[in-house]
Amino acid sequence: MTADHPIVQLSGVSKHFSGTRALEGVDFACFGGAIHGILGENGAGKSTLIKIISGVLQPDSGEMRVNDAPVSFSNPTQAVASGIVCIFQELSLVPDLSVADNISLSSPPRRFGLIDPRAQRRRAEKLLARIKCEDIDPNALVRELSLSRRQMVEIAKALGKDPKVLILDEATSALTSRDVETVYELLADLKAQNVASLFISHRMHEIEQLCDTLSVFRNGQHIQTFPKGTHSDGEIVRLMIGREVDAQYPPRPAPAPRPEHLRIEDLAWENQLNGINLSIGKGEIVGLGGLDGQGQKELLLGLFGVLRGMSGRVSIAGKPCRPKSPAEAKQGALRIALVPEDRKTEGLMLAMSIADNLMAASYDRVSDGPFINAAKAKRAVEDGIAKLRIKLGSPEDPVATLSGGNQQKVVIAKWLMTDPDVILLNDPTRGIDVGTKQEIYRLMRDLADQGKTILLYSSDYAELIGCCDRVMVMYDGEIVASLSGDAITEEAIVAASLNVSDTQTMPGLPHA
Repeated sequence: MTADHPIVQLSGVSKHFSGTRALEGVDFACFGGAIHGILGENGAGKSTLIKIISGVLQPDSGEMRVNDAPVSFSNPTQAVASGIVCIFQELSLVPDLSVADNISLSSPPRRFGLIDPRAQRRRAEKLLARIKCEDIDPNALVRELSLSRRQMVEIAKALGKDPKVLILDEATSALTSRDVETVYELLADLKAQNVASLFISHRMHEIEQLCDTLSVFRNGQHIQTFPKGTHSDGEIVRLMIGREVDAQYPPRPAPAPRPEHLRIEDLAWENQLNGINLSIGKGEIVGLGGLDGQGQKELLLGLFGVLRGMSGRVSIAGKPCRPKSPAEAKQGALRIALVPEDRKTEGLMLAMSIADNLMAASYDRVSDGPFINAAKAKRAVEDGIAKLRIKLGSPEDPVATLSGGNQQKVVIAKWLMTDPDVILLNDPTRGIDVGTKQEIYRLMRDLADQGKTILLYSSDYAELIGCCDRVMVMYDGEIVASLSGDAITEEAIVAASLNVSDTQTMPGLPHA
């Protein structure tokens, strides 16, 4: 289609779930040779929109046209046949298959009617090279890859389907900065080839850098479409949430002595942690900064009893502790909780109800002996929903029906229901909207004010600066800088992340 005629056009499209409006009377169009940003809070209708376009869902009413011909997709395969390919925030890879198997899963190359493994490997190598991921072994099992590498495999898999419309749902949220730049270059190449890209992101700087056109959704309705640059960030956020924006980060309390609650000494594990020393006070939020893959996630997993073979010492409230499992970590005097990196695979049981997910870590608190006390369970679920302000139809609905932000609230509420003293957070706001982020920031500060000890890893430097009392920057499995007060700046975090030790280059940079 030319620039005057949309590749995909929706007219009056609506979709409801259990009486809840997901989309209502939406008109929408996207054009070839353009990158179209889709903005809105979690629950605004973005995911429903792209699932209808990509054939995952069917609308209750309205019409969809592709290349000016009416279509009605019953499944994603039909959408792919029309050139529409979606990279969802929830990865569709099969963990126990190889990278090459996953990339060609829907249409493997064949020879004499059988899958041709050599041709499949060559195809994977070609597609991985196109996105500058030659370091990924096509024969490696997907479960052996980090989340960022898995996301790049997902992108290679999508490219192998020769898209005319490529939809990216928070596709950069799990990526390293280097891979993000690669995706930017890829989208520019596709734009030059007249491919239409629909780009969903909660990172405004990505939207500003990439997109030609922006569409804002709110409460299932298409609010406005406009060219990039015609609205300020503040105006866009007001369109998204329908109100003025409060201060993004709650105020930090004045520095004050806090009794030590968590102490880590010489903690080491394989080649990922190399002698970590850290003390965190009761009621303190300490951030973990640094480039992705420098040992931050391993530190959180080790404290939660996931890793085996660690050396060093850990104490809580002055007593030695070394949980051997997450079950042990959340019990007794330890009372540790971990909000994991990937809510879909590590934090939730998607097919089960919201209520079951909320209670999954705290059945012992709602049971009388071997039996669940229904009244206690009901009160606990209601309290968890109210505390996190989770938007839902019914607690008995599958948790998979919730928006990404509300799913993340369920994960957080699940662990808060265990009444933890130490809260470990692994990039808790990745891929969620600005409004939900603000709620989580306020919750973190409220929990700290209640005396909880919080260790936060975030890939967003602004988040570390805005939320944390101190920031520890990690490099190659070590803490290389300790920042506090006015020294918590993006410049200082970036310098330490790169292990810049020249204090003349970065004056005032404190080192651990």
